[in-house]
Amino acid sequence: MQNPPAPIRVLVVDNHPIVRRGICAELEKTPGVTIVGEANDGREAIAMVEAHHPAIVFMDISMPGLNGLEATARIARDFPSVRVVILSKHEEEEYFWHALRIGAAGYLLKRAAIAELRAAVHRVAGGEIYLSRDLSAKLVQKLPVQRIANQRNPLDQLTDRQRDVLQLIAEGQNTKSIALILKVSPKTVEYHRAKLMQVLDIYDIPGLVRFALRTKLIAQES
Repeated sequence: MQNPPAPIRVLVVDNHPIVRRGICAELEKTPGVTIVGEANDGREAIAMVEAHHPAIVFMDISMPGLNGLEATARIARDFPSVRVVILSKHEEEEYFWHALRIGAAGYLLKRAAIAELRAAVHRVAGGEIYLSRDLSAKLVQKLPVQRIANQRNPLDQLTDRQRDVLQLIAEGQNTKSIALILKVSPKTVEYHRAKLMQVLDIYDIPGLVRFALRTKLIAQES
């Protein structure tokens, strides 16, 4: 007798507990799927990927500390067997193309997520790219895939740590708070802040905040 296939191991990442629990509840009803953990932000997500080895991560974008796109890029780089599906309220095309370029395996709109979760998890586990139906209808013939590879994100010129510091500065954290979050000294934070300012040629906090908004490192509150 053939053994049944191993369950698809899933990690859910969202900083809103009610949303996260709803996603988990729906996935728990999906045959062949097991939830291996829940994470509150991108940094926790990366740690849980390393600890629990999920096959698929459902990842929100707008989270404090380390956003979902940054976490997705790092997971795609460091854990290439893990498939990340962005789960977001953002419908702007630039979010999708950026997510795909950095290695996401899919993009689900939150307003359509429950209806499409089951299809997404099985298709992504099978090696496909899954795109929300609403987005697919608008985008699939609109932009050549080659353009994704040729686009360069201004954030690419920064190191991981510089992007960490930039996001936290843009979220209003001071040097002491950033040091505590990143578990480094205030002097180290000041060093990375000075380096990112030099690289970006931006030497004031409002300018850094505008840059973070423009590159989608943080989201504009609606």
